[in-house]
Amino acid sequence: MILYSVTVSIEPTVAEDWLSWMRSVHIPEVMATQCFSESRISKILVEDENGISYSVMYVCPSQELMDEYNSKHAPRLQKDHAQRYEGRFAAFRTLLNVIEEFK
Repeated sequence: MILYSVTVSIEPTVAEDWLSWMRSVHIPEVMATQCFSESRISKILVEDENGISYSVMYVCPSQELMDEYNSKHAPRLQKDHAQRYEGRFAAFRTLLNVIEEFK
């Protein structure tokens, strides 16, 4: 299982719009690719002087589906985000290979 983590710091002036857009448009579009089995969005509790930070986590069942997402879907979805919030956010992405789960 692969965890795809996207951390975004967004300017406070557009944070509410961003969160609404993520919930109603972007995350549903990512999930519609059928490359991920679940997702969650969390607010990062550490204060950031440059903006409000969020972590969006997607669970991908396999590396093959992650590769498919990156080649077929990610460029368009990332471009939509970048154009909508140009100059008002910073983002970085991390891939994690889950080696064991504890529940």
